[in-house]
Amino acid sequence: MSGSEVIIPADNLVDILQLRASEQPNKVVYTFLVDGETNEISLTYAQLEQKAKAIATYIQSLCEPQARVLLLYPPGLGFIEAFFGCLYAGVIAVPAYPPRPNRSIERIQSIINSAEPTLALTTDQIISNLQKQADRTPELKLLKWLATDKIDLEYVSRFEPQKISPDNLAFLQYTSGSTAEPKGVKIAHHNLLHNLNAIHTCFQHHKQSKGVIWLPPYHDMGLIGGILQPLYGNFPVILMSPLMFLQKPLRWLSAISKYRATTSGGPNFAYDLCVKKFKPELVPDLDLSCWDLAFNGAEPINGETIAKFSETFAPYGFQAKAFYPCYGMAEATLIIAGGNKRHEPVSKIVDSKQLEQNKIVLTDQNHSGTRTLISCGQTLPDQIIKIVNPETLTPCEPEEIGEIWVSGASVAHGYWNKAQVSEHTFQANLCGQTDNRFLRTGDLGCMIQAELFVTGRLKDLIIINGRNHYPQDLERTVEASSEFLRTGGTASFVVNDESKEKLVILSEVERRYWNPRSKQRSNQSNGESAQLPDLKQLIRRQIVQHHDLQTHNILLLKPGSIPKTSSGKIQRHVCRNIYLAEDFAALTI
Repeated sequence: MSGSEVIIPADNLVDILQLRASEQPNKVVYTFLVDGETNEISLTYAQLEQKAKAIATYIQSLCEPQARVLLLYPPGLGFIEAFFGCLYAGVIAVPAYPPRPNRSIERIQSIINSAEPTLALTTDQIISNLQKQADRTPELKLLKWLATDKIDLEYVSRFEPQKISPDNLAFLQYTSGSTAEPKGVKIAHHNLLHNLNAIHTCFQHHKQSKGVIWLPPYHDMGLIGGILQPLYGNFPVILMSPLMFLQKPLRWLSAISKYRATTSGGPNFAYDLCVKKFKPELVPDLDLSCWDLAFNGAEPINGETIAKFSETFAPYGFQAKAFYPCYGMAEATLIIAGGNKRHEPVSKIVDSKQLEQNKIVLTDQNHSGTRTLISCGQTLPDQIIKIVNPETLTPCEPEEIGEIWVSGASVAHGYWNKAQVSEHTFQANLCGQTDNRFLRTGDLGCMIQAELFVTGRLKDLIIINGRNHYPQDLERTVEASSEFLRTGGTASFVVNDESKEKLVILSEVERRYWNPRSKQRSNQSNGESAQLPDLKQLIRRQIVQHHDLQTHNILLLKPGSIPKTSSGKIQRHVCRNIYLAEDFAALTI
């Protein structure tokens, strides 16, 4: 990992923005595509600083330093202005998933109860929408509300600068809740600058870099990697709403081509969606030759995803070596491991049967029963990664899979108001040692020749008859069994039945193929109709063939039925609870 460090006389992002605004006031740093395509609005460094100071002045009149302030915004420039307004005011920002009409606000309620904010920043429209729910949501009525889109810039003159210590908390990053209730990770200013510098170094960013980001701004990858990294590295970024991407995934690639972006990325499912939705006639002038870093993170890296995307878009200038698998999490601010930008992703072929026993045995493609692991790169220079047996708390042997533990300056200060959980997660010691404390990531993986391979999530691991199965492997097998099943719309977990662990599969059927009135499916592209296959039988066969497992039950669901986090991760524990409560409306096929 090479790259020049940013040398700035600053202890926090406020100092950095002030420097940028004074030296390059008219340089555009953020451009937001309102419609995901052509309708642009933008912010220069000077405009951002002025709006941040105006918002901070209001906040200072309502809150004490280090008070928590809730941010409820749709993706856009308003969120960025409010976030920096909190930094300038010296309060702790609490980004949250924005409320949607006619949807549950349970997550927002949970965050309010946890963080206990005194003030909420949002837009005038969202305040109007939430007022309709205030009577049945007491948490909302206890807050002071401020619509930042109505704040006049004349308040800038009243701003009083705050002394910001590196140990002061900058914000609470609430976890996605993929395996448990969301928890507020305490990110200090020094954590933030350390990790931003690590990203800048690993990605080899420079002033000529340019980003395109559709990731949610209230999620760690979208906020730190997508919004704060460009300001830190002094290069522009083009932003769009995740909804605009999900509606038309090729908007993402079109924006990269149009704006000549060098850096962009997302989880596996984003690349899979682009391959699935791609038609040459939809993007006739596509040119991805500018894209030299396609980061891939947030879930175990799928080698097949990398291969298919590279093959599909090679004719349009995309180079396979641009793929940059990486690994990170909110508890470590963001990035934990990353590769060498100049090299193609490192892969290892391993024996899948040995993998089920937490053993790594290297093999080759000539053997049956293999799995390809993709490296997430190496550890950061001033950081330690250990692979640890989660039960004995002893280091694993090189050929063993264990829990990934991390120690370094990017590791956050713990969870907000959760002392016991924080001690368990952030203050772990190896058995018999007290000289270094580690973050327990909850992820499983191994180190092979200094490369980190992430294999899955400890709490999601499926154990049947003493064998380990990673749910994402089962889910990929299911989705590959038929075009009628949605990519990224499958969940697998176990239930106890007669004292035995049994496998359950939930899978969403593609909307365009499902006709609830008959077993016919329509092909919208050519008007043909075909008989809907026995999807359950197909799934059972594929699970037996590829994983030697019997499936206890399969539910076929309508699109959008499976709960996901704000970053698109399957909430398998939630799926299991809904299944046990018999609350899924399954399709009868």
